[in-house]
Amino acid sequence: MLETIILFYSLYTFMKIYIAIMQIGYINQEKRKTPVLMPAGKYLVAGNYAVANGKVDLLSTFVDYLMFIWWVFAGFAWLTSMVQVESNILQAVLFLFGFIAVNFVVGLPFELYSKFKIDEAFGFNKMTPKMYLIDTLKSTAIFVLLGGAIFALLAWILTSFTLWWLWGFVLMFTVAVLANVLMPTFMAMFNKFTPIEEGELKSEISAMMEQVGLKNDGIFVMDASKRDGKLNAFFGGLGKSKRVVLFDTLIEKLNTKELLAVIGHELGHFTHGDIWKNIGLMGVLLFVAFYLFGHLPDALFTQMGVVPHAGVQIAMLMLLLPLLSFVFTPLMSAVSRHNEYAADAFGSQMGGKENLVSALMKLVTENKSFPKSHPLVIFFYYTHPPVLERLKELGYDGTLPQEPTLPKEGIFAFMDKA
Repeated sequence: MLETIILFYSLYTFMKIYIAIMQIGYINQEKRKTPVLMPAGKYLVAGNYAVANGKVDLLSTFVDYLMFIWWVFAGFAWLTSMVQVESNILQAVLFLFGFIAVNFVVGLPFELYSKFKIDEAFGFNKMTPKMYLIDTLKSTAIFVLLGGAIFALLAWILTSFTLWWLWGFVLMFTVAVLANVLMPTFMAMFNKFTPIEEGELKSEISAMMEQVGLKNDGIFVMDASKRDGKLNAFFGGLGKSKRVVLFDTLIEKLNTKELLAVIGHELGHFTHGDIWKNIGLMGVLLFVAFYLFGHLPDALFTQMGVVPHAGVQIAMLMLLLPLLSFVFTPLMSAVSRHNEYAADAFGSQMGGKENLVSALMKLVTENKSFPKSHPLVIFFYYTHPPVLERLKELGYDGTLPQEPTLPKEGIFAFMDKA
């Protein structure tokens, strides 16, 4: 059994590495061709940014594979020997904390390099080491409190019920739904939310929400710029009452009409019930995961040198979940891309096609999102259609934004000699 799992995990890792290599090679070629959606200089920068992140992801995938091999051959047995307490539930919680802590430490260099080397080099990161440390300590405290409670409850279910996998699924599905609802609350622990000023933007957003039958539970501006320069916005809540959160970077870069078109797109998701579709797909994935991993034979754990106590069973589920998710990813991505096209159509009706086109082009440029990807990457990972395809659906005519006019003097004088 262990050999079979290692084989499938090896194939999964090979596929991820192959896709990453194809993506890096594809972008390295495309970034030197005629630019699309953005001027030549920004197009090249976006390509370099994508390649830099791709190389980090490639190395991270390989290290994850080595960690998987270590866990199943030695790691679980080592961690079990380190956690020796009488209480089965406490043992499970401490075991899982140890499992996550080891994985966090191994993955930390990649996160730090991405944030403080790559993102900083490309003008995104604005976090200081002190701010990063504070955020990490806050996240750890929240995880210890909430994660510890969830782990304890899951361990109790596992040790108390024959059909633990079914009740475990119910618990984790409930947690996932609540996390979606409470996301703005958690983010408020790390960011400052300021009610948007009275004016056209606030009144227009409120009117758009009323038009689709939603109740305005507040419109806020989040100080995202203190951490990075990326543009984004999101809605909170599952019922008719919604909280709108706009990144301050988004308000800075987009004009009012463009912002309203983006809001119209998001309202399209709620009008079409996309959030419930996504929750349903997530529920199917969780159910299959708990069913499959809840029926792993005891002989598998014997091969790994451990007894199948609650902690190691839950850790094995967490270890194998990315493999199962990878199998589901193409379906979930395809459904999501279909929903995005429909939301674009809705947003263009509410805010105007030309405004949504302009907003999308600004988002691509400001977020340094390279507009092309290898077909395999699109098939597996793209939850949004390629931006070029979205723009074509909206009637984009291929016009490039103009480069800013530079003075033909000083350091810019060489441009006349090209």
